[in-house]
Amino acid sequence: MSTIKLTAGKIAGIGLLLLSLSFIAFTSVSRPSPISQKDDKPTIVLVHGAFADGSSWNKVIPILQKNGYKTIAVQNPLTSLGDDVAFVERAIREAPGKVVLVGHSWGGVVITQAGNNEKVKSLVYVAAYALDEGQSIESLNKDAAARKIPDAPGLADPVIIDSFIQLKEETVINHFAQDLPRQEAKVIAAGQGRFHVSTISAKVSNPAWKNKPSFFIVSDNDHIISPRVEAEMAKRINATTLHLPTCHVAMLAKPEKVAEVILQAAQ
Repeated sequence: MSTIKLTAGKIAGIGLLLLSLSFIAFTSVSRPSPISQKDDKPTIVLVHGAFADGSSWNKVIPILQKNGYKTIAVQNPLTSLGDDVAFVERAIREAPGKVVLVGHSWGGVVITQAGNNEKVKSLVYVAAYALDEGQSIESLNKDAAARKIPDAPGLADPVIIDSFIQLKEETVINHFAQDLPRQEAKVIAAGQGRFHVSTISAKVSNPAWKNKPSFFIVSDNDHIISPRVEAEMAKRINATTLHLPTCHVAMLAKPEKVAEVILQAAQ
């Protein structure tokens, strides 16, 4: 039997060849495509309102994720308009590409201010405040009262401690989340955020809806914001509008319908 003698130089050469082939195989398998379909989709940034937190979007988030959208639910401190806008701007910077901003209730004021970022492609208001330049929630309510629009009953008897506002449990059950099962409403009441009184008089400057496509969900059974006022704001900002026969927390009562509007704004 003949034998093949390998010199040290030949062994080193074979080793180098195998290493090169392994590297080529690894890079050809592991290297991702430059841009995927999913990467082209905007990030959806969800902004909660007063008396709430990011968990208020928990029924909508799975629907958006199932459709391939990266989703961020911002945890706002509710201490001032400036503070909440700063938290939303941080989320916008985190997003890899374009952004759809979605605001519920007070969150509408926040996205109206934060939505001027060039990465924001559209705005979605869910039973929210879409204020005009120089306008505040306080001035909006005074104007509605002057025009004899009835007050929404849900804010008639708030609790104010150390300049922070909260709702009584029975108010959440009967006026904030009246469409939800009682136990679910009680959980919302237990986890509600405290809302600083200064936010009521905070004025918007340079409203983003003047330059961005807008969508608006009007909650026709809302006891926190007058449904008539919501409809007027939706008309003023020329928003694509959907009326839902639901309470203030439409995203918890009708998550599928709310997600449909958000997906429309994203596309």
